[in-house]
Amino acid sequence: MTPRPRLAVWKLASCDGCQLSLLDLEDEILTLAGEVELAYFLEASSDAREGPYDLSIVEGSITTAADAERIRRVRAASRRLVTIGACATAGGIQALRNFADVEDFMSVVYASPEYVSTLATSTPVSEHVKVDYELHGCPIDRRQLLEVISAFLNERRPAIPSHSVCMECKRRGNVCVMVAHGTACLGPVTHAGCGALCPSYDRGCYGCFGPMEDPQPDSLSRWMGAHGAGELDLVRAYRTYNAGAPAFREESIAHER
Repeated sequence: MTPRPRLAVWKLASCDGCQLSLLDLEDEILTLAGEVELAYFLEASSDAREGPYDLSIVEGSITTAADAERIRRVRAASRRLVTIGACATAGGIQALRNFADVEDFMSVVYASPEYVSTLATSTPVSEHVKVDYELHGCPIDRRQLLEVISAFLNERRPAIPSHSVCMECKRRGNVCVMVAHGTACLGPVTHAGCGALCPSYDRGCYGCFGPMEDPQPDSLSRWMGAHGAGELDLVRAYRTYNAGAPAFREESIAHER
């Protein structure tokens, strides 16, 4: 009898929301559980088995030296490694530390910062080890996660679209909030995956799924500037969940100067 593929799910610096997306699969997770051996997933079970693993799914960014070492061990034990969510793929909201002095933050937040051991930056997993695929979102879309797991278990490339949120708006029949109301919206530069959730309620996109393929945010910034956004507004627009994503990071820096 052929052994089932061994699946492991890991958490680094994060809020657990992307791991919970796997548990939110509900009926589908029962089917998945019959197809794989869930070897390591502390969010779901205390039964932790040693590697090797056929597929490791990693949530969270690298913010400590211990996590940098840990992800190297996970990579060594995994045939395939997939990162999920803004923290693992772009450093997450905690990557805001990358634009300032982390010592200043610690002095404000902690009564005894001398006991805190941390790196000066929050970085994506891909800056430390080889990553086979990145799934974006804050949190990720559970259906996209199921597609990624299915793809790797069946030795194929995940069928995840790389277009922008604007395409999702068109498919839902949404009126463009930028054109109709002059609302600032990151939809034109943001990776699809949320189903255009915020624009569907007449709100601008906040960029939860990070930069789309070839986003050209400078063009969007010019439009936003022409409609009243100041330099500080533009910095703040790009420094949210995916502040450390290269396209958003560089665009925010350009307006900070």
